[in-house]
Amino acid sequence: MSERLLRLEAVEDRVGWRKSKIYQEVASGNFPRPIKHGAINTWPESEIEAYIARLIAERMEKA
Repeated sequence: MSERLLRLEAVEDRVGWRKSKIYQEVASGNFPRPIKHGAINTWPESEIEAYIARLIAERMEKA
């Protein structure tokens, strides 16, 4: 199975954040760093899925 690279718009849809929040979280080290392809940033789909799964797991631990 090959890894898909998601563009910013797809990442925004997945996590429900806008560009500024995504890059703020990247800068703080809380969100996966993008892979740069010229002027385009992409994120491995598996890293975004793992990030979302971690947020859900953290919520479950607090409940």
